[in-house]
Amino acid sequence: MSFLGIDLGTSGLRALLVDGGGRPIGSTERHYPVSHPHSGWSEQDPADWIAALEGAVSELRERHPEFLALRGIGVAGHMHGATLLDDHDRVIRPCILWNDTRSHEQAARLDAVPGFRELSGNIVFPGFTAPKLEWLREHEPENHARIARVLLPAAFLNLYLTGDHVTDMSDAAGTSWLDTGARDWSDALLEAGHMRRGQMPRLVEGSAPAGLLRGDLAQAWGLSRPVAVAGGAGDNAAAACGIGAMAEGQGFVSLGTSGVLLAARDGYRPAPATALHTFCHAVPDTWYQMGVMLSATDSLNWLARIAGASPADLTAGLGDTLRQPGAVRFLPYLSGERTPHNDAVIRGAFTGLGSETTRDDLTRAVLEGVAFGLRDSHEALKATGARLERIMAIGGGARSRYWLKVIATALDVTLTLPADGEFGAALGAARLGMAAAGAGGIRDIMTPPEVVEEIAPDAALRGRFDAAYQAFRAAYPAIRGAQ
Repeated sequence: MSFLGIDLGTSGLRALLVDGGGRPIGSTERHYPVSHPHSGWSEQDPADWIAALEGAVSELRERHPEFLALRGIGVAGHMHGATLLDDHDRVIRPCILWNDTRSHEQAARLDAVPGFRELSGNIVFPGFTAPKLEWLREHEPENHARIARVLLPAAFLNLYLTGDHVTDMSDAAGTSWLDTGARDWSDALLEAGHMRRGQMPRLVEGSAPAGLLRGDLAQAWGLSRPVAVAGGAGDNAAAACGIGAMAEGQGFVSLGTSGVLLAARDGYRPAPATALHTFCHAVPDTWYQMGVMLSATDSLNWLARIAGASPADLTAGLGDTLRQPGAVRFLPYLSGERTPHNDAVIRGAFTGLGSETTRDDLTRAVLEGVAFGLRDSHEALKATGARLERIMAIGGGARSRYWLKVIATALDVTLTLPADGEFGAALGAARLGMAAAGAGGIRDIMTPPEVVEEIAPDAALRGRFDAAYQAFRAAYPAIRGAQ
């Protein structure tokens, strides 16, 4: 048997083929553009996703004969995107993506509706789906009137694969239309957003079958046996499945363009005032919470660009031995911030600069500032009862051991590093496909990868980092007031 995991990302699609034990057989990627018609707008043509999927499948079929033994498919997708279909399932307009900020006024209005946060479990961010539809109702009423279905990006691929409108709980939780505790669409939230239950896709758990692969696709792909298509997942829930973060006390920190600190939760404990995201997990009776900062490795990449060096060159200058926080402080708000401030206007800043400041000082300040931004999320998670003593570090920034030492000490958490190989959203999606096809139990399939290294907090510097974090927290309102 083989199983296919599809990670539908913002800039490209990744397809991973695994065997019956979940071990990688082969993978491939396809890329597509993002359109920015106006400042703050971010859109994509869903037809590009289909072309990318078909191209990836064609390559895997040619390179790996194991593809013909396919039994299950799972799709993970970038969340919150509004893919709008008419009553013939034709795409009405380009998908409005998660990082589109045009609906900030509509988001604020929905967020102020009494009971909205309590039902959805979250602040209504401009990137979420509901405010996008409110913007459309006000600015493109002719398109709004044609809407028969609203699908998230992963659900659009589910439609292509199965012929059915179906999404999973983890992705649906990012729309602001889901009663996240009850794991069902909320008629009250839909009504507040001028939408109807009939315009929503059918809900399933991410590890449950969403349907079977369409017969014509199976024939075109050379498949002779039924193939189960899983409900799938939002990208971060799928990543949690890929590293086995499925239960209380398990989680990860992701150092990508943005930074994510995620904790799996056995119960539903929303805390919208902290700007934590509280979403359904991709498996039943489980949720997850995450803090999100918008500029993690993006902060280091920004410094590298203006310094005329690579990020690796910058961090190499710091050596391997962790030092106490420096006099230069960096606020990593280059694109605003989510957790804990929910502030789209705040921008980054250096403080404490002097004539003696070096490039290494600036680099160290950036690494420390991102770590303190992640600690903001950790403090918010701890306030809900989450306890993370050991978490896995993933993403491009995890290649810097110095940065990981800073983060471990700033958060007072031991970081674990996985062995090289597959452990991200594509693997999580493939694992959901395995579960949907009946290839094993959830806990047997979604296991953590091998740990090759641990980075513990530096006890000798813990107090210094605590003091520096308090100064970092105090700097936000001062900088905000000066801008």
